[in-house]
Amino acid sequence: MEQFIPGQRWISNTESELGLGLILDVAHKRVTVLFLACDEKRMYAQDNAPLTRVRFSAGDVIESIDEYKVIVTGLTEQDGLITYLGKDEDGQDVQLDEVELNHHIQFNKPQDRLFIGQVDPTAWFLLRYETWRRLQQHQQSPVKGLLGGRASLIPHQLFIAHESANRSAPRIMLADEVGLGKTIEAGLILHHRLINGLSSRVLIIVPETLLHQWLVEMLRRFNLRFSIFDEARCLDTYAEDDMLAEAEPDDDVADNPFLTEQLILCSQGFFSNYPRRQQQAIAAGWDMVIVDEAHHLEWSEQAPSPDYLFVEQLGRISPSLILLTATPEQLGKESHFARLRLLDPDRFYSFAAFVEEERLFEPVANAAKLLLAEEALNEAAQQHLTVLLKDDNVDGLLKNLNDPEQSAAARDALIKVLLDHHGTGRILFRNSRQTVQGFPERERYGYALTGSANVDDLQQDPRYVWLVDKVKQLAGQKALVICKQAQTAIDLEQTLKNRAGIASAVFHEGMSIIERDRAAAYFADPDSAARLLICSEIGSEGRNFQFVHHLILLDLPTNPDLLQQRIGRLDRIGQKHIIQIHVPYLEHTECAVLYRWYDEGLNAFACNSSSAQRVADLLHDELAAVLDSKNPADIDALIARTQTLSVELEAQMHNGRDQLLELNSCRKELADELIEQLNSYEKEGVLWPYMEDVFECYGVDTEFHSPDCFIVRPSDHLRVSHFPGLTEDGLTLTVNRQIALAREDMQFMTWEHPLVTASMDMVLSSETGNAAISVIKHSDLKAGQFFLECLFIVECSAPAELQIGRFLPHTPIRVLIDQNQKDVSADIDHRDLVEVGIKFDKHKIIAFLNSQRPHLINILSVAEQKAKTDMQQLVDEATQAMLESLSNEIKRLVRLKKVNPTIRTEEIEQLKDMTMLAHENIQAAQLRLDAVRFVITS
Repeated sequence: MEQFIPGQRWISNTESELGLGLILDVAHKRVTVLFLACDEKRMYAQDNAPLTRVRFSAGDVIESIDEYKVIVTGLTEQDGLITYLGKDEDGQDVQLDEVELNHHIQFNKPQDRLFIGQVDPTAWFLLRYETWRRLQQHQQSPVKGLLGGRASLIPHQLFIAHESANRSAPRIMLADEVGLGKTIEAGLILHHRLINGLSSRVLIIVPETLLHQWLVEMLRRFNLRFSIFDEARCLDTYAEDDMLAEAEPDDDVADNPFLTEQLILCSQGFFSNYPRRQQQAIAAGWDMVIVDEAHHLEWSEQAPSPDYLFVEQLGRISPSLILLTATPEQLGKESHFARLRLLDPDRFYSFAAFVEEERLFEPVANAAKLLLAEEALNEAAQQHLTVLLKDDNVDGLLKNLNDPEQSAAARDALIKVLLDHHGTGRILFRNSRQTVQGFPERERYGYALTGSANVDDLQQDPRYVWLVDKVKQLAGQKALVICKQAQTAIDLEQTLKNRAGIASAVFHEGMSIIERDRAAAYFADPDSAARLLICSEIGSEGRNFQFVHHLILLDLPTNPDLLQQRIGRLDRIGQKHIIQIHVPYLEHTECAVLYRWYDEGLNAFACNSSSAQRVADLLHDELAAVLDSKNPADIDALIARTQTLSVELEAQMHNGRDQLLELNSCRKELADELIEQLNSYEKEGVLWPYMEDVFECYGVDTEFHSPDCFIVRPSDHLRVSHFPGLTEDGLTLTVNRQIALAREDMQFMTWEHPLVTASMDMVLSSETGNAAISVIKHSDLKAGQFFLECLFIVECSAPAELQIGRFLPHTPIRVLIDQNQKDVSADIDHRDLVEVGIKFDKHKIIAFLNSQRPHLINILSVAEQKAKTDMQQLVDEATQAMLESLSNEIKRLVRLKKVNPTIRTEEIEQLKDMTMLAHENIQAAQLRLDAVRFVITS
């Protein structure tokens, strides 16, 4: 062991950030070290000081206190102190005593850390290598960005997200029927773009009543933390004066509250009430704006509403705009045109031109219906197709329709050509329950009860008595109970527990998100005593309770969409049972009228009616009058009127259905391929073992909870002050999508979960693990040999919008060179270099490394040449893949633009520019040595 002598320079093995240490004093078996870079002093016991002597060699570049650099050519040592000989930047011979070395010198390079003995346990080197491998795999995955959502893998949702999120700037309308998951589709698109770095500043505008639902959905499903902005939040941000003049909207851009967060959620009412905030929101600039319930933005060519004009201005400054709206059939043509105009004002500039275009397209839509129904095309339809598709040479396809052997292929080919021609197909996505399918049947049971409601004593209320009996009849089956008011839910839960001994969970807006998650988890647990989950109206927002098939409605809303939202908690794709809807109502009350109106007039309990809300809007005043009078004759008349109107509107909507659009909104073969890729990714089963290695290295305790579920907590030996994403209480995680959907109290861990991505960043952003020494045993290797295992990284830095990671992500290249400078990478696999657990004298190995330093530097040079050869092959392959992918997309868009005006010239030009930039960036890829391991055979 080397002696400590005042004036020597040493470095701390445990606190490398302290810089170079200077030995001040050696006495009484103690050594005192001064770290001048941070003015810290440390005292260590001489026999186990965590210090390594700093000794540079010929070829190293060192720096003096005065910050001039010297290339070392040799060194002399006298009385234990080193003097370096070398040449300065002008080529002059210089000498530099070690005491004059710059205090801030740190050893971050892998080879430097290896030579001075700053090595980490082999587990860290292995973790570093595995992290790079997994990162590369994820970067190149075709489903990157779609993996992390806590949502069922539903074809139409995944297709829409994949189809639109990859565009340079998606401007689209999501117009699926109620219950098909427009919010999830928007969340998937948003999550995809944030994960891929394509968007960073996002504004979501929703009706006041949906603020909470969006906040929870984005957090619970996609781990996206939005901030709700209202007037109080804006005032708090800069402590503004309430009387600030509205006439000077641009004077306080520096104090713009919308610049303080990246992800912001606001209500439309907030912006309507505070016009000045509209100007600040526009000035803040956004990558993406999402507007829910966009059909409420009123527009006419003569007088567009202020709310519409505000969204129009936002749409102009934001590259991406997503509108969520009711289906086009419900809106009427003018309203539908108004939405399209927001998305592409150049294309949809005139309502009259839009109506004429739709009229000209009608024969095509009719021909498409016949093709989809596998019916024969009449002569008129064939003529229309021949004229419209003249550039696509469809004569042969039309002839083949009459050939039994070729008709199916010809029909499919014609439909594909029509899809490419479809006018709004690229900006409008609309799926119907009829095309999506997979929904359960529904049965309704009405219970007419005599007596009157009793607010003061629930036990005297007939509905309470009925409910107690119903729970007993269900014999252990669980049920979801929904009522309007939170207080009703609270009182009911307490009375059931205290008076009837029935355990239940309660769920209302007065609870925090965590409290709601716990209540839902308690109810979902098959072993819990809770038979009921009693919800206020908020229970019909966003949550998925499809493991239940009994729904009890203690009252009814007057809004059909709200009723469908309630039923939609159970009526979901994947529901395995018939949904049984129970409605207890008191005779001669408002609820009794509503029950009959929904049941007989709208058939709303049995199925989703796309016309129901429109009918309710048209009959609003009549319904209000009947609910007030409760006159039997008036009720019968209202129901008859409702039936007639409902049938008329349903027929109109069915005839107006654009089946070609629906087909274009979910290409099943592509959607199935995405689902297969996602399933295979999740079934690899490597995520949890990888994270266990991370937790083991960093000192995080892990505990088995149940199959595919685990508990993680920070231990007393945590290596970092705070492990990202981990609370002091710990987390319960699952890597199983189905469990995550049923147990919302558990975090759904995927390769895109913030805990995982932050862990990988933490592993790779520090030098820990970039230098290691291992003693291994291998059946094909003799004892006493040594190797250098080098991990090089191919780095291609490029703007996020190029998505270079699809073609050339940061890629690890592993090179293994033996002591004879021979490349044995292909002969000896990384996984075969397993440590045998033999303790070794680190100081002796470091001394050996330094004695062999010139030889080892030559080995590193051989490894680098091999890595450069491998890198060139990667660059060539990436260039070819990029050119093929982007060129095909450019050719496709150029071809489509000839027949489909929604393809914008800017989009094609942008793709061409991207291709050139991507080529330049791939060719400029760099190679960097990231980690090195000295391997000795035992």
